[in-house]
Amino acid sequence: MKKIAVYCGAASGANPVYERAAKELGEWLVANNYGLVYGGGQFGLMGAIARAVLDNGGHVDGIIPKELDARGATLKSVTNLEVVENMTVRKGRMMELADGFLALPGGPGTLEEISEVYSWSIIGDNKKPCVLYNINHYYDPLKTMYQQMTSQGFLTQQAHDKLLFSDSMDKIREFMENYQPPKIREY
Repeated sequence: MKKIAVYCGAASGANPVYERAAKELGEWLVANNYGLVYGGGQFGLMGAIARAVLDNGGHVDGIIPKELDARGATLKSVTNLEVVENMTVRKGRMMELADGFLALPGGPGTLEEISEVYSWSIIGDNKKPCVLYNINHYYDPLKTMYQQMTSQGFLTQQAHDKLLFSDSMDKIREFMENYQPPKIREY
């Protein structure tokens, strides 16, 4: 694995633990020779992780829609900046560049992006690992929802096991490095 796409908020959140986790994740990426692929923003957790990677000598691919770039959201100092047509193109480009996907805390956009790459893994269009970095138990309600999907027969246990909720970087690294895509359901 060479690059990890990180989805996260353009806000820092109400608790300083989230920004601290973003910075620590950025440092961890560099220490483990991973590049960062992210949404190209300069604010919130997005800016915190990108600056941490850059400050520690790492590589950052920023992919931002032209609408957000025009509004001044872009972190111009990234290693490689791509200004793309829209969010759909951004998401596709991030999927192409990344070898794995991780969600820090964030809002609806963060949730939508990690949910999309995970759902694509279930149908066979994404063979790369997906992780929710569960800092401060942020993703516990979503974890419960996925357990509900499984217990109610809308998600197989095998597919459920291909999504990791963790706040341990050791567990995340092990999951990503040993990941095998889920078996695709046949009809």
